[in-house]
Amino acid sequence: MKLVSRFEAATLGTAELYGLRKEAFIAFSAAARGSQEQRNALASMRAIESELAKRSP
Repeated sequence: MKLVSRFEAATLGTAELYGLRKEAFIAFSAAARGSQEQRNALASMRAIESELAKRSP
């Protein structure tokens, strides 16, 4: 999975972020333990979660 930065997450819509969060979770689960792909997916999930938290009412 491509790494999603905080800047990129801020430019996406809420529905897109929820979709990307799902993709990142699947990529994290499918990746080999400790691999770069798994670290990228985890970093993406953190960036997405951070952006979603900012948008919460």
